[in-house]
Amino acid sequence: MAVDFSTVDTSVTTSSAGSAVTATARSGGLSSATEQTDRFLKLLVTQMQNQDPLNPMDNAQITTQMAQISTVSGIGDLNTTIQSMNAMLMQSQTLQAASLVGKQVLVSGNDLALDADGVATAGFDLAGPADSVVVNIKNAAGRIVDTINLGAGSAGRQSFEWASKDPTAYGLTFSVTALSGGVQVAATPLVADGVSAVFTENGQLSVETYYHGVVKYSDVKAVS
Repeated sequence: MAVDFSTVDTSVTTSSAGSAVTATARSGGLSSATEQTDRFLKLLVTQMQNQDPLNPMDNAQITTQMAQISTVSGIGDLNTTIQSMNAMLMQSQTLQAASLVGKQVLVSGNDLALDADGVATAGFDLAGPADSVVVNIKNAAGRIVDTINLGAGSAGRQSFEWASKDPTAYGLTFSVTALSGGVQVAATPLVADGVSAVFTENGQLSVETYYHGVVKYSDVKAVS
């Protein structure tokens, strides 16, 4: 049976070296696995020096406590490895994202930008198959100026083009209404935009677009 350290004149105040180092590690009190191991060994030696000679700790107790410190040290090593892998992954993603500069990407949004010919290209994601898909084009005031009946649509990403009668129109938006057996199907609007730059901030890789500002790299749906 382990000695109750609260009755011994020493700095050790826990009943188990293993539990002490585990608690300290969880609280972030030690800065490295090496310090955790040193602290554990000091606690274990103190515990063995103050144990009851007539009822010493058995091998199972010592083995259990050694396993605890091994686990803590292993977690520390694993965290270091994961941090290194994350840094390498971020570097790889940044290099990949750099190739997007100057290209068109598909991101969430419902605004329409006309090209030089007065044509807008956009799309949407359907959560499920639909019997009827209707796209409403709205002007800057929110009034419907045109309606596109796309008919039935399958689940997933869809796209459409729309030619404006006024090539100089601005502030255009669109909405999608999809129905299946009279029940509405969720539709997420998507728009195309050009990439002007990529950068990382606070460990987050982002893409800067011409018209939609900064977008998370993970939110880019497609590249063209």
